[in-house]
This record gives sequence, C-alpha cells and structure tokens, in this order.
Amino acid sequence: MPRPFRYTIIVALAAFGTALAAVGGWRYARASAPVNGPIIVISVDTLRADHLPAYGYKKVKTPAIDALAADGVVFERAYAHVPQTLPAHVALLSGRLPFDTGVRDDGGTVVKADERMLPQLLRERGFTTGGIVSSALLRRETGIDRGFDFFDAEMPQGAPDTPDAGIVLTERDGAVSEAIAERWLDQQSSSRVFLFLQINEPHAPYTPPARFSAFAPYDGEIAYSDEIVGRLLKHLKTHQLYDRSTIVLLSDHGEGLGDHGEQEHGLFVYDEAIHVPFILKEAAGVGAGRHVTDLVQHVDLVPTILDLVKAPMPGNLRGRSLRALLEGDGHLDEQPVYAESRYGLEHFGWSDLQTTIRGHFQYIKAPRQEIYDVAKDPREGASLGNAGLRAHQDLRDTMMQLAPPSDEAEDAGADPKDKVKVLELYRSAFALARDRKWPAAIARLQEIAGTDDGSAEIWRQIASFARRIDRLDVAVDADNHLLERDPDDVAAALDAAGALFRLHKLNEAHEQAAHALEVLDQPAGKDRAASKTRAHVLLAQIALDRVDSDEARQEAGRAHEADPALPMLAYVDGRLLYDQGQYEEALPLFEQASLDVKRAHAAPILALHYYAADTLAHLDRAEEAEAEYLEALRDFPRDVRARGGLASLYQTMGRGEEAGHAIEALLQVAPTPDNYALAAKLWKSLGNAQQADIVRAEARRAFPAEPAKRRTR
Repeated sequence: MPRPFRYTIIVALAAFGTALAAVGGWRYARASAPVNGPIIVISVDTLRADHLPAYGYKKVKTPAIDALAADGVVFERAYAHVPQTLPAHVALLSGRLPFDTGVRDDGGTVVKADERMLPQLLRERGFTTGGIVSSALLRRETGIDRGFDFFDAEMPQGAPDTPDAGIVLTERDGAVSEAIAERWLDQQSSSRVFLFLQINEPHAPYTPPARFSAFAPYDGEIAYSDEIVGRLLKHLKTHQLYDRSTIVLLSDHGEGLGDHGEQEHGLFVYDEAIHVPFILKEAAGVGAGRHVTDLVQHVDLVPTILDLVKAPMPGNLRGRSLRALLEGDGHLDEQPVYAESRYGLEHFGWSDLQTTIRGHFQYIKAPRQEIYDVAKDPREGASLGNAGLRAHQDLRDTMMQLAPPSDEAEDAGADPKDKVKVLELYRSAFALARDRKWPAAIARLQEIAGTDDGSAEIWRQIASFARRIDRLDVAVDADNHLLERDPDDVAAALDAAGALFRLHKLNEAHEQAAHALEVLDQPAGKDRAASKTRAHVLLAQIALDRVDSDEARQEAGRAHEADPALPMLAYVDGRLLYDQGQYEEALPLFEQASLDVKRAHAAPILALHYYAADTLAHLDRAEEAEAEYLEALRDFPRDVRARGGLASLYQTMGRGEEAGHAIEALLQVAPTPDNYALAAKLWKSLGNAQQADIVRAEARRAFPAEPAKRRTR
C-alpha cells in the first residue's frame, strides 16, 4: 500500500474513532447527567386509560394529550393502588403503598409527619416545589401539602343568594388551577422547579362546557381536561420550557361507568377502577413515541423521578425506577401490583377488598375470591373460578406476602350486586342533594339505613341534609343513632345540642352539650379546644334563652378560656343589655366584640352582627344597621333572621324593590317550610298579598306533607 494512501487511511480511522468517542461520550453524558429543567406532574382525576385516544379510544378527541404521548413514552398497563383520590395521591407522591402510609380512605386519616414525599425529596436537591389542586379531598389538612414551597388548595365558595351561599365547594374548575400554575411558574427565577397540578375533571357529575356537547358527558369532560392540559403545555412552549421539561401525565384512578354495576368509583378494584393512563415525556424527547407494555404502578413514579435527577433513593420505597424502560435500552423484572379498597369497610361496615396483578392475571381477595385473565377478558366478565384459583395460587401467595390481612366483616356472604345497589342509592342521594332535592335525598338515605341498619356514615349524612332544610327533628334523630353507636361521639352530641337549642328544647340541648364536655374532659378526648369552645358557646346561648345571666357569663368566660381570641363575654354582656331594651348601652359591647374578632382573625360569632344590626335599627340608625345586616350575611349567609331583618329594614327605608330581592334571596339560600312561611309574611307586610299567596302555593308544591307554618320559640 502506498505510503500517502496508508497515511490517509490512518487519519480517517483516527477521525472516525474520535467521532465514535464523541458520540459515546454524548450518550453517556445524556444518560448520566441529572435532570435540571422543570419536572411537572399532571394528575387528571377519575380518568380511565381506555377512554383516551392514546390508548386506542375513538369516541373523543384529545389533541394535547395525543401530542404529549407522541413526544413521550406511553405505559399501556399502569395501575393505581386505591380507587380514591386522597390515598391514591399519597401513594403516588410517597412511593409507598396505602398500608405503609396509613392513608387508606378519603376521610379520617392524614399523612404522617415523618412521611417523606416527592416534593420534599426534590426540594432537598435544589428544586422549588409548587402544588395546585382542584379537589377539597386534597386540602392542606390532609398533609398532602408536605414538602411544597407553595401549595394552593383554595376552593371557591357558593355564590351569594344561592343555596350554596357561604359554603366552601368541594372542587374548582381545572382551568382556574391551571391559571394559578402558570402564574407560579412565571414567578420562578430558576428552571429547577417541580410542579404538581391536579385537575378534578372528569369527576362526576359530568358537566362539560357546551362546546363539548358532541361527546358523551364523561368523554366531554375528558375533552375539557385535554383543553386545560393543552393550555399548560402551550405556556411551557411559549416560555421555551417544554423541550427542557420532564412531564408526567396520569390519573389517580378510573371510573366505573356502569361496569360491574358501579357508576363511579371507590367500591370495587376491577380494571376500570385502577387501570390508569401514565405518559412520561423526558427532556429533549428521549424515547418519544414509544409504547411500553410492561406492568407499572403509581409507586414507580417517585423512584423514577429521583433516578432522573440523580437523587439518593430512600430505602423504604415500594416501586422501582422505570428509566430503563423510558430509554428503551433496558429490561425490568416483572413486579406484581397491589391495590385495595376500604370504601365499603369505612362507610358501610363491609369487608375491604384487596387485589394483586401479575402478568395478565388479576386476583381479587374478597368475600368471594375471583381471578381474571385480563388479556383474554379485558372487561373481567367471567372469573376463572376454582380451577383458575388453583392454577394461579402464586397470586394469592404474593398478596399475603405484600399486604397485611384484610379486615373481615359480617358481610362475608353478601352478594356484590346488593353492595352495588346500596352504594348507588348512597350516591343517588348525593346527586339529589346536588340538585337541592333535600327531602328526596334524605328519604334515599333513610332507605339505606332501613336495609343496612344504617352505618355511622349514613346517619351523619342524614343529619347533615336535614339541617340544610331545617328538619331539626330528623337531624336530632340521626344524631341520636350516632350516639347509640358511639356515646363518646362529641360532634354528634354538639350537633344534637345545637338542633335542640333551635327547637327551644333547652333542657335536652343543655344535657347534650354538657355530655360533650364530659367526654372532652376524658384523657383521650380529641379536638378538645375547638369542641370545648363550641360546647361552652352553646351553653352560654342556652343560658341567655333561659334568662340566666349568671350562667351565661360563666359559660362565656369558659369559652374565652378555651379560645382566648373569642370575645364571648362582651357578646353575652351586650345580649343581656339588648334583651333588657338598653340599646345605647348594648351597642358599644357588640362593636367591641366585632373589633376583637377582626383583630384576632377569630371565627365569627353567630348572631353577633345580627344583634348589632337590630340594635342600630332600634336606634334609628338605618344605614349603619344595613351594613351590619350585610356583614352578618357575609359571615353566615344562611342566617334567616338577618335576611328577614334586612327585608324589614329596607321596607322601613322605603326601598321596596330591595326588600323584595332580600325576600327572594331568603328562599334561594334556604328554601325550607318555615322560610316560605316567613317570606309570605314579609310579602304581606310589604302590602303584596298576591306575592304572599304565590309563595304559599310554592310551599305547598315543594312540601306537600308539611304545611308551611313557622315554629315559634
């Protein structure tokens, strides 16, 4: 070989080797460099995987999620661990199973103080962390906010002069939460941020915007969810953050939609309830467009994110990093998935449910054991029976190794169809309540109580609904059922005392409030300060109605001891003077109490502003009285006395039209038999007998079994 040619070959080989080394170095650097851009987790509540086009569904359009799937990796077989919002998200953000964290139901449990969640682990790596949620189930009090620098769970209040006036709603529009997320991102000076955004669509009741009416209601809410997701992705692209971002889109659980008889979620652990979407887009489009069929689960999220940022891996995590699957150059050994539901146990006293999934088989441990081949029977229509259970004994053994034994209850032989019937009755009661059909909702719950001996949850809801329509006798009966089950139920005793006080059964009210205090004085008493304050306030109010000034002042003093920010003594002294007609002397005490409440940011005192307003009205200071009535309604929108007083005040001021609006608002906020009677009386006092007759007719239609007459105290 001629020397010049040999020299050329050597130079070319050297250049080629250098290029190979550069490519290898780039691949190594890409694989080993920690993520430094934004990490964003989007949780779309109640979203079934099999209702997304990215998973093969054809009946809805989701262009934003489709584009994200094209830029990322789609995990086709991803599973949640609980078909309920709070425990599912705690598992997701902790990387630990529900029985590890102790959060296994939507109510009654909180995240333990020593639980290290993903935002805290990322904050320790220099990330600024922000969480924005759209469901009250993820409120701060649950502990789900642990580790976030910024956490927004502010739910809206019902609009004034509506039945929801003053009531904190259970969810907010996902578009509102997304806008908050945008503002938070814009405020950050570094791209090392972790954003967790939860939107509550497509949760029941399915009410998508009219522009999505071409789709079925559930799918229409999915389309709206996609629009919200698209806004966030557009914002990231506009600010040159999208390509640098690691974005995860998933759901906390699925939805029944009638499969296996369950319309919503929470009771069963079939595929439709726990099979969720899981899409992960890495920075720079690594692995774009791939679909992975390996079995993955919620608890895999934390170790995967920690692996991507090169953070230490806590030793108590239940999942594993999916990085090898993301980059397509590795393999993970199969790991079984565990899921559970304690909804039936916690709400109805039934057994809980546990399930394990391995390969294409799902085993459900319930009063009746079931096993399904989800590859051949994806809708889980027919259990494989005893032969299948024997052939896949390993699934049962795996569950026993993974999880503590399930809680057995007396429903071991109960027909699942009967459970579904009870559950759907329960949910239909809430649907009626959403439509303000309170008597029908109560009747539906009473039907369950009659067939199921009424769990504590049922009686508590009956009491709650009854108080909404002033059926205080029904509320007291329900509270008494709760106290029969648990004599130490302080909340039930205080609720009963409050209702009995309004019924002017003062001795019984006093007995219940005193009983609550006896329980609270026990060493194991819970929520002592708030409940003691409430009990002493009730006892002070009872004493005022008994015209027992000494006891009223004593109880006011005890309420002040329990909550020093509450100026009960000034209020009680003002009431005593008011009751004696000494309005000039009473007014400064009401004003001082109001000022003290504002200064201390304390909870408002029921009727404080009402009595201040009525005092001013007696002193012919109408404009100031109006301001106090409005203040009373801001604090307690359902205060009937304040609404009636405002209407009467407007009448005396010659403002008849506004008086009429106040009467209409009274019925909008609290359409009860007593309030219809009050509204008719007010219309008559305004000289409008025709409108009074119309209101009486409306009352007869709304409450055919209950003549609209006011109770007197």
